[in-house]
Amino acid sequence: MDGNGRWAKKKSLNRINGHIKGVDSVRTVVTACREIGIRHLTLYAFSKENWKRPKVEIKALMDLLYRYLIEELEEMLENDVRLNAIGELEGLPRSVHKKLVETMDRTRQCQGMTLTLALSYGGRAEIIHAVTSIIADIENKTIAREQINIESFPSYLWTRGLPDPDLLIRTSGEYRISNFLLWQMAYTEIYVTETLWPDFGKKELLEAILDYQSRERRFGLTSEQLA
Repeated sequence: MDGNGRWAKKKSLNRINGHIKGVDSVRTVVTACREIGIRHLTLYAFSKENWKRPKVEIKALMDLLYRYLIEELEEMLENDVRLNAIGELEGLPRSVHKKLVETMDRTRQCQGMTLTLALSYGGRAEIIHAVTSIIADIENKTIAREQINIESFPSYLWTRGLPDPDLLIRTSGEYRISNFLLWQMAYTEIYVTETLWPDFGKKELLEAILDYQSRERRFGLTSEQLA
């Protein structure tokens, strides 16, 4: 969800105003995804690298997250949306972490859609965490070395239980994946739009999905094999 700062700068506003407007886009996109039947949506809300930003901006982002969790709970429950989170969650401020866990617990039984927030998340950190967990299990003899393969490895990722993403939408014209879901996006279709995140709404979401629907996903096969 890139472009909050640039959106604010274009309007001669503070970067934090851009993040505030970006929350409105989150609400719009989550609602639109629920309406059209998308079962899984993952939002890259805060990366490990984002901790290097100015403390004032980090505090504002954490405050916005805290408020979002409070204000959207009833909406999630009414619309059967389960909240999930991935990343080094223990690194979040204590109050935010507590509210996040509470909200996930309250929505745990919802089955209409899973909304995953990537918080204090980094794809490389996730893979290292998985590798160290595998080493620990091998040393504890809970799994044999020969059992580690492409099928078993995902169970050690923070996204275990979630399907790999079909589509990555990258706003603000950035052509990089920024350390996001590095293992999971091996075959993900990528859609790049110049639209800044605060201006991204239902119309832009549907355009991205229409573009995705026009593509042929071969997963290494030929078109003839798929036919």
